[in-house]
Amino acid sequence: MAHLATRFRYGTDRAVSGVSALTGAISGAASIWIFCLMLLICADIAGRTLFNTPVQGVAEIVANSIVAIVFLQAAHTLMSGRMTRTDLLLGWLEEERPFAASVLRLVFHAAGLVVFALIAQGTWPKLVDAWVEEEFFGAQGVFTAPVWPIKACLFFGSLLTCLAFFTQMLRDLNRLLNVGRVSPLRIRHSVLTQPRGWPVLVGFAVILILAYAVFIADFDRITIGIAAIGFMLLFILSGAHIAVVLMVLSFVGIWLIRDNPTVAVRSLALAADGAINRYLFGVVPLFVLMGLVVDAADIGRDAYRVAAWMLQRIKGGLGMATVAANAVFASITGISIASAAVFSRVAVPQMVANGYTNRFALGVVAGSSVLGMLIPPSLLLIIYGVLAEQSVGALFLAAIVPGALLAFVFGLGIYLMARFRPQMVMQSDRATVIEGETWGSAVRKLVPIGALVVIVLGGIYSGIFTPTEAGAAGAAAAIIVALLKGSLSWSRFWRVLVDTGLVSVSILLLIVAASMYSRMLTLSTIPQEMTSMFASLGLGLMGFMMVYLVLVVIMGMILDSTSIMLILLPLALPIVTELGGNLIWFGIVTVIAVEIGLLTPPFGLTVYVVKATISDRNTKLGDIFAGTFPFVLMMTLVTLILTFIPALSLMFE
Repeated sequence: MAHLATRFRYGTDRAVSGVSALTGAISGAASIWIFCLMLLICADIAGRTLFNTPVQGVAEIVANSIVAIVFLQAAHTLMSGRMTRTDLLLGWLEEERPFAASVLRLVFHAAGLVVFALIAQGTWPKLVDAWVEEEFFGAQGVFTAPVWPIKACLFFGSLLTCLAFFTQMLRDLNRLLNVGRVSPLRIRHSVLTQPRGWPVLVGFAVILILAYAVFIADFDRITIGIAAIGFMLLFILSGAHIAVVLMVLSFVGIWLIRDNPTVAVRSLALAADGAINRYLFGVVPLFVLMGLVVDAADIGRDAYRVAAWMLQRIKGGLGMATVAANAVFASITGISIASAAVFSRVAVPQMVANGYTNRFALGVVAGSSVLGMLIPPSLLLIIYGVLAEQSVGALFLAAIVPGALLAFVFGLGIYLMARFRPQMVMQSDRATVIEGETWGSAVRKLVPIGALVVIVLGGIYSGIFTPTEAGAAGAAAAIIVALLKGSLSWSRFWRVLVDTGLVSVSILLLIVAASMYSRMLTLSTIPQEMTSMFASLGLGLMGFMMVYLVLVVIMGMILDSTSIMLILLPLALPIVTELGGNLIWFGIVTVIAVEIGLLTPPFGLTVYVVKATISDRNTKLGDIFAGTFPFVLMMTLVTLILTFIPALSLMFE
């Protein structure tokens, strides 16, 4: 028996290593594909601007390429542990009840295998038809390309993801048999001697039984939709991959509502193929690429050094410098998590060395990093624009005043704390000294930053670039800046490309899942019923907004920003429209409310990023959450101001 267990462990390790190598190679090729799309769009911009000769078919190539890239990289995203999920329950189980954690993971990975197998099944007829009928995309006489290679990438990418889920199931079985390697959590005892967490497993079994009861019962479509929403929240909290949960429950919901599994399979395949087959979605990997290159070029460090040198003589000056640098960094990258990682390494040591309290230093870094998702170009605003079918450029314009207001309130709050509650900010009275900077060095550091801001935001606001083109031009300019600074080696650039793919796919897969989830909700008539209910209650738009904001903040305590928007917006958008709300204004308020959740326990994603990045491992999560509390209050104040004064978000409309 021991010999069989050893052979199983050996075989599992070899399978996981082999699949990881295979998926990594394919994902790497897809990452190069993203870089080539950047070059193609830049060539189109140059040809159109300089020679009045645009490259034909760019929009179609980018739109179809995004579909192929996502499914080619989905498997490696899973193998790398980057497919979005919440570890609130599962993380605790892995440390305290590893047996229960392995059982749950086995079920979740089996569900993922089934989902991607269904996508492959639904895609296969489309692949055959595209090959036999020689389908093409583009315009005849201008530009055409065959469709079947894109369908093939989707089909084989889905099968590869099935293989990845299967190897994860083997790993889960390995852990259950207690013959695998010791987990990274350094579990001290054997699975056989640890408490196994049977109450958790029994509770999860009850949930599955209830789900089966709903499946075989003859409920109306509204009841089915409500049940799907309830089970979705339960499974997400249990630790299942969010995209998989949305797709599974949407698939089952459509099956029950239409009483036809074939329609459900076609809907799943349609979402996989059509949900992100748009030129606009190219903006996601391009802005992620730009943000990661900017990080690699140490532009955040330069912005902080200049701001700290200029503000060092003001009470709380280094805290305000962190806010200012975050605002500048946000105007280039649009990713709050990147801001948190950068300034945890740059600002916290500098502030602590100059007499600031560790708690305040951590709090101001985590708190001000949320500017990355509000100040344009914002990745969350792009996602909202897609989901709400609103102009991304209009959303960027609308975010200028709210972003500046939030940065101003942060700076003012820091100054007031330093002046009237100095013990919250400083641990000593010694003067802050930032050495090594001059006006000349400051200008040299600010020039590339200013150039990137002008290229990205100036290009969008002037109408020269679409958001996707601005992402490509910004990424190319960031690469040039990094090369000129000598901070981008080949190995570092390759790491940036790989991370670009993993981050982008984790977002775009959620959008694919949300597309099917939205269709299921529409078929269930829940959005229509909720709209009628709120209209009949007579709460009005502001009454609904108060309920909505509370719900967003609560969900932010356990879910990431993108997931919250994908879950709530299909329900909320029809209500806001019916009540006469402006969807551009609603998007700004939604984004800042969602970002509050990044700072609140127990999930607080930004807080966890700061904790993982700082060098002082003795710092407790509670200290960081306590440090962010004043910024949560400031964000709440700004959210309420923007909610009750919509004109602040519509000044440039």
